[in-house]
Amino acid sequence: MAAAQQSDAARAATPVAYDDLPPRYHRWKWQILISFCAFYLFVYTGRFNFWPTSPLIKDDLLLTNIEIGVINAMLLWGFMLGDLVHGRMSEAYGLRLWVTLGAVLTTVFNWGASFGTSALTFAIPWGLAGFVNAACWSPAISMISQWWPRRERGIAMGILGTVTGGAMLLMWWLSSWVAAEWGWRAAFRYPPLMIAALGIAFYFLTRDRPRDADLPEYIEEDAISAEPESVSEEELKGFGPYKLLLTNSRFQLACHVKGLENVARYGLTTWVPLYYFEAGGLDITQTVLITFLLPLGYLIAPPAAGFISDKLLGSRRRPLVLSSCFLSAAALVVIAIAPPSNAWLGAALMLWGGISMGVSLISTISVDLSGRKMAGTGAGVLDAHGYLYAGAQALIFSVLLDMAGSPWPIVFLVMAATRLISAAMISRVRV
Repeated sequence: MAAAQQSDAARAATPVAYDDLPPRYHRWKWQILISFCAFYLFVYTGRFNFWPTSPLIKDDLLLTNIEIGVINAMLLWGFMLGDLVHGRMSEAYGLRLWVTLGAVLTTVFNWGASFGTSALTFAIPWGLAGFVNAACWSPAISMISQWWPRRERGIAMGILGTVTGGAMLLMWWLSSWVAAEWGWRAAFRYPPLMIAALGIAFYFLTRDRPRDADLPEYIEEDAISAEPESVSEEELKGFGPYKLLLTNSRFQLACHVKGLENVARYGLTTWVPLYYFEAGGLDITQTVLITFLLPLGYLIAPPAAGFISDKLLGSRRRPLVLSSCFLSAAALVVIAIAPPSNAWLGAALMLWGGISMGVSLISTISVDLSGRKMAGTGAGVLDAHGYLYAGAQALIFSVLLDMAGSPWPIVFLVMAATRLISAAMISRVRV
């Protein structure tokens, strides 16, 4: 028995070509991906549930646009700080453990926010919810990279991208429905309970790495990901991964492209409900129905983008990111000039915007450039840039709207400009 166990351990310690991996490996890789997707489908009910309920919260707590912006920034910048920490910590202490801790604590701080009676008493637990919720992302991205090589990672991340779109869709419907039926506080108490329950289930259904399931690791055959995987263990100690990634010019450009992408992505989800509700004069039901199509677009596009990248473009990501930049910029310009009272046109624009943003593979680029050894740190650092910029847009646009008499077209034109800047930047990253 002992000899057999030693033999299994020896086989698991010896990397093999991806095409030579046993069938059990491929069953496990799908179990890892599907388990995370099932869990992540509910994660947004504890992260972005403020957005569809913000008109109700604004009226109940008598908040200004600037206070709405501050609350959004607290969540987004809390998530940013979490991104900087959780990816690296999970690589040291356990990927699935960190995801589960993030899930449970997200539920706890959502409950805390539900008892808020002012901008301050809501914003503090909401910012903490963002910080702990970040543990649900980069550790799991690292886990996926352990099981999926670059040649198939676009498909895996594309499937996950669909789930993030589905998560936004589910959150938008569930949070809105719960808030409409039982008040906005209920939307922060009951849907997030699913996050904790599924986070615990995720822990028991997954393993951090193939060797934890007595399986061999794959040999990374793609030069782009193989290069960062060749770094020594000495270079990976302490803050080593941060130093390696932040001195990589391609990775740095990708980080800022992600940041500018989030100005548009989260700018839309932050301000579009208020835009159609206030400027368009639509009621809350019409507003929810129109903005519901934005996450629907996020759901449709990613798997097609992942398939095109891996199967038709040899795992190149840049063409899809460039397409996303130009298509979304066009959508934002039309939103800026179209009348917000036209509900049908607004719905079409939301779907167009969601699809065009959804084809971007910028998150996959971060993992490609980090390799398995630094995937958690890389995913966290790139995502931190995204939330830094996302929080900045929440504050900047809120001040612009309050101080300049609600110039909504300027807000959307600025978002369009960021997409064109992103296109110029990503053209310099050969991935």
